[in-house]
Amino acid sequence: MAQPPILSWEQLGLQQGGRWLFQGLDLHIGPRDRLALIGRNGAGKTTLFRMIMDQVEADKGIRKVKPGTKIVVLEQEPDFAPYETLMDFALGGSDAPAEHEVEAIADQLGIDMTTPSAGASGGERRRAAIARALAMDPDLLLMDEPTNHLDLAAIDWLEDWLTRYKGAFVVISHDRTFLKRLTNATIWLDRGTIRRKDVGFGGYEAWEEQVYAEEARNAHRMDAKLKIEAHWLERGVTARRKRNQGRLEALYKMRAVRASMITPGATAKLGLSADDSNKSKSVIVADKVSKSFGDRPIIKDFTLRIQRGDRIGVVGSNGAGKTTLLKLLTGELEPDSGTVTIAKTLTGVMIDQQRSLMKPEKTVRDIVAEGGDWIDVRGVRKHVQGYLKEFLFDPGLVDTKVGTLSGGERSRLLLAREFARKSNLLVLDEPTNDLDLETLDLLQEVIADYEGTVLIVSHDRDFLDRTVTITLGLDGSGTVDIVAGGYADWEAQRTKRSEPGKAKSGKSDASAPPAPPAPKSAKLSYRDQRDLEQLPARIEALEAAILKGEEILSDPALYTADPQKFANISQGIENARAEKEAAEERWLELAEMAEG
Repeated sequence: MAQPPILSWEQLGLQQGGRWLFQGLDLHIGPRDRLALIGRNGAGKTTLFRMIMDQVEADKGIRKVKPGTKIVVLEQEPDFAPYETLMDFALGGSDAPAEHEVEAIADQLGIDMTTPSAGASGGERRRAAIARALAMDPDLLLMDEPTNHLDLAAIDWLEDWLTRYKGAFVVISHDRTFLKRLTNATIWLDRGTIRRKDVGFGGYEAWEEQVYAEEARNAHRMDAKLKIEAHWLERGVTARRKRNQGRLEALYKMRAVRASMITPGATAKLGLSADDSNKSKSVIVADKVSKSFGDRPIIKDFTLRIQRGDRIGVVGSNGAGKTTLLKLLTGELEPDSGTVTIAKTLTGVMIDQQRSLMKPEKTVRDIVAEGGDWIDVRGVRKHVQGYLKEFLFDPGLVDTKVGTLSGGERSRLLLAREFARKSNLLVLDEPTNDLDLETLDLLQEVIADYEGTVLIVSHDRDFLDRTVTITLGLDGSGTVDIVAGGYADWEAQRTKRSEPGKAKSGKSDASAPPAPPAPKSAKLSYRDQRDLEQLPARIEALEAAILKGEEILSDPALYTADPQKFANISQGIENARAEKEAAEERWLELAEMAEG
């Protein structure tokens, strides 16, 4: 028999900015629920947390809590300013945990709680916040992006603790691996409504697409023209996932090629430098590079040739040397020995998590287009509202103040700005922090289409598996494992080395990653075969038409001189984009059938 809920909201309603953010929501949390709270940035996930905590007063609804229930929230960005040390923060407030409980958890997390709060890193602050929250022994734990700023060892520890935890929790997270391993039900906050399904996050995406497909069928039956403006994002999400499956296939092939170029000694074959065609592809060459700080070796005898188009993931615990390696590869730091040769034509863009450009008084238009209506996107002129739409923004937000955006929306805005710049090297430092799942899908797509080289420092295991061709794994001893593939390939390599009888040299065996499952064979009809052959040319023609239309619209005098022509061309561009997207989906499906 199901146990009664420890907390429930009935007919919850909240107005924000003159509109209903939530209305008529029912939410019930059981004593052993492990709930993933899913929703796009700005949907109200953090606000819902605050309402559960009774920190925000609802405009409608009844909140019921089982007597004696202790609710604790692990905030995404807790305020450390009033506290001198991390321990002062952990013991602050009216409902503080016991100091010995905090110390016990902090010791397991490897954090010194006497560290001054003002000088603490993001990772240290996150560990301190976790120690405080867990030491309070909650019946219901609310976690807002708990893995942000954590290294892999700390994430593993937190996953293990939550597996043994006897209470209930609700978690907001972009970390797909974390969600899949821990949750047994999903709450989906979507366009002001809330849905619940008693399946963990592993079943969420299939459920989401099922819901959208049913909505589309209903809208079609009602002859509502599919409610184009209301559904552009949802349909785009579904199409993006299908396209990304094709990109994953290409990624597997790229990994296999790179695996063949890595020797059993775990270094890229420098002997290939005799090949002029390969030499022209090289953008960064590290040869026997070492770096130490004091008596501690950070990087030892590291050799790697990075080629144009490589996607390099850098992983390891905090303090293992990831940032040092990144600075060596980009020329920001000189090695103690060895050489790093960087192509003279290399121009890089660095995207970090400081968001120093995100001044709260600036508008979205200011950030992306310096206050104008048009933006040059890697040599192509685009209207700012159309470009924002590509990054999942409502074009109507163009004049919104940055200060009113959520953390995830600010991160997405920074990505939109930086990806517009011309470059052939992209450096991403923890790019997934604060991003929602739809934006991660978009970021995966943008990286896959980027023509240059990408260096990614990240603790997001699923994201690395979906994007990188080579993983550089640091263990803190100075050794750098070079593995063809993503995080899962590196983890498998570590596990293999730790097995009895296996070599423990810290070297990669450079075996190619496993091929994806072969699709079921299907015979193409005459029409299918014709479409497979003709669609690529049609897609190219549509791309050319879109480019031509955008060039015409780039004339600032056109709208004033002939507004109807401006409107007609704009609509033509939208139609061409929709047809191109449908053609790409159709071609991808046919290609998969043909390969089967």
